[in-house]
Amino acid sequence: MDILGLLSRYFAKDDKGYARPVDPPKIEPLAAPVSPGRKRLATIIGTTAVAGLIAVTAQWEGKRNTPYQDIVGVWTVCYGETRVDMRKYSDEECEDMLAEGLADFAEPVLERNPELRGHDPQIIAATSLAYNIGPGPEDLRKCGKPKIRGGYRCSSVARNFSEGRWRSACDAIMRFNRAGGRPVQGLTNRRNAERKICLRGIPAEFNR
Repeated sequence: MDILGLLSRYFAKDDKGYARPVDPPKIEPLAAPVSPGRKRLATIIGTTAVAGLIAVTAQWEGKRNTPYQDIVGVWTVCYGETRVDMRKYSDEECEDMLAEGLADFAEPVLERNPELRGHDPQIIAATSLAYNIGPGPEDLRKCGKPKIRGGYRCSSVARNFSEGRWRSACDAIMRFNRAGGRPVQGLTNRRNAERKICLRGIPAEFNR
């Protein structure tokens, strides 16, 4: 475009032949890039649940960009992540790591309880719990066996959801408030928050 053509986009002649400014063309803001972790999480739990799940989990996990040992001595970094290299991470890396990590736990939650699909409050509560207590064994026959960490799949929460007792499932979240065999106030507070979310919008036929 030549200089006259460019100027014509911003100036026009009035009825007396004088140049007057015109409104510049509207420039749409660029959409914020979606991180790979958020994109993957959205494909699993649905876009409407992503922001809520990340916010709830981040609130209780807290964020430390450098590795530290948790209250039972497990090396941890960012938002409670224990399965990555223990090094310093940026804020952006931590946030994407959280979304990616939540996707890893949302998958087994919905494999165990596919009936939760489309029910955001229950998905958020169950995945936040699983992220904290672990997914549990894929083979449910191993639940209760020696040296097998129960985790979400073996929990009374998952069992009650699958049996149609969603209110009972939400109440059962409160059982998971211990670390190292003793009650921890921070975990009790987190379980209370997850239970409150879980109780929202329970369908009438499952409100037991």
